[in-house]
Amino acid sequence: MSGQRGFFDADERLKWLSAAGDPLERLARVIDFELFRPGLDAALNRSERAKGGRPPYDAVLMFRVLVLQTLYTLSDEQTEYQLRDRLSFMRFVGLELHDAVPDAKTIWLFREHLVRSGAFDRLFARFDEALKAKGYLAMGGQIVDATVVEARRPRLSQREKQTLKDGGVPADWSPARRAQIDTEGRWTLKRGKKRETPEGEQRRSLSEIVVPMFGYKNHLGIDREHGLVRRFAVTPASAHDGAQLPRLLDPANTAAAVWADTAYRSKANLRVLDRRGLTPQFQRPKPRGKTMPAQIAKGNATRARVRARVEHVFAAEKRRFALVIRTIGLKRATAKIALANLAYNFTRLAWLEGRPLPA
Repeated sequence: MSGQRGFFDADERLKWLSAAGDPLERLARVIDFELFRPGLDAALNRSERAKGGRPPYDAVLMFRVLVLQTLYTLSDEQTEYQLRDRLSFMRFVGLELHDAVPDAKTIWLFREHLVRSGAFDRLFARFDEALKAKGYLAMGGQIVDATVVEARRPRLSQREKQTLKDGGVPADWSPARRAQIDTEGRWTLKRGKKRETPEGEQRRSLSEIVVPMFGYKNHLGIDREHGLVRRFAVTPASAHDGAQLPRLLDPANTAAAVWADTAYRSKANLRVLDRRGLTPQFQRPKPRGKTMPAQIAKGNATRARVRARVEHVFAAEKRRFALVIRTIGLKRATAKIALANLAYNFTRLAWLEGRPLPA
C-alpha cells in the first residue's frame, strides 16, 4: 500500500547510502575505534553500578559521537538532533532506530570527563601507535608549523586586560563573569604584506597588514612521507612558535631533515637539532635593508614546496572542520584541538587506505 512503512525501509535506505559512497561508513571500516576503549575506560573510571541506576552509554559509542561533532562542526544540541535525524550518523556511532539517543547534556558531560582527565593526549598517542603497527611509520623527515585558532573575543577594559596579562583576575569580577571570560587565551598579531602589480612586471610592496587575533595556537609536527600529524602542542596565541620546537620533534622519524619557517631559526633550536642528530631545513630571512640574494631565494622556494604540506592540515581543520574555540580555558581548548588533529588523521588514513595500489 502506498505510504505504508515496511519492516526493511531503514535497511533499504542504508543500502542506498552505502551504494552512494557514505564517507562515514568508509571511515568506520578503516578506523578500529575499539583500540580507544582501554584509554576511555581508564579516563572515565566508571563505577560497577552496584547501587543500580541507568546504565551509561558505551564509551566507544560516545567517542564516535565526539568525532562526528568534529567532522561536521556540530554543537551538542545539533549533534543530538542529527543523531535522531540522519541514518548515516546513527550507523556510524552504532545506534539502531529503537535505541535511545544521548542528549546534549550527556554529550557535554562525557567530553568534560575526558577533558578533566587529560585523556585526549593519550588517545592521540594510542592512535599514533596503531598507525605504526599498520605500517605508516614516520618517514621522510618532519615538518613543523603553527596556526592561530580563534576563540571568542572578550570585551575588557584596559585595566582588566593588564590584570589578566600579569596573571591575575580582577577582584570585582563576579563568579558568573569569571566563568564566562577566557582568562587563558591571548592576543597576537597576524602579519602579512599586501602587494599590487603596476602596469609593468615590477612589483612594489604596500603597507603591511596587521590583524589582531585572540585565541590559542595549534603547533604541529607532521611526517613528510604520509602527511600525518605525529606531534602537537596547544598554547595561548601569544606563545612564540620557535619555543615549541623541542615538543614537536618526533624521535621515531626515520629521516633527519626538519623543515620549518624562519620563526624556528634560533641558536637554541639549532643546538637542539644538533644534539639529536637532526638536520635543519629552516627558511632564511631576508637581509634587513637589502634585496634577497638569488641563491637564498631559490633555497627558500625549494624548502617552501615541502613545508606547504603542513598547510594542508591547517586548511582541512579550518575549512572542512571550521575549527574555532567556543569553550573557556586552555584545557578545553586543548581537547578541542586534539580532537581536530585526531579527526584529521582519521580522514587522512582513510584517504591513504583508499589509494589504488601501484602497478
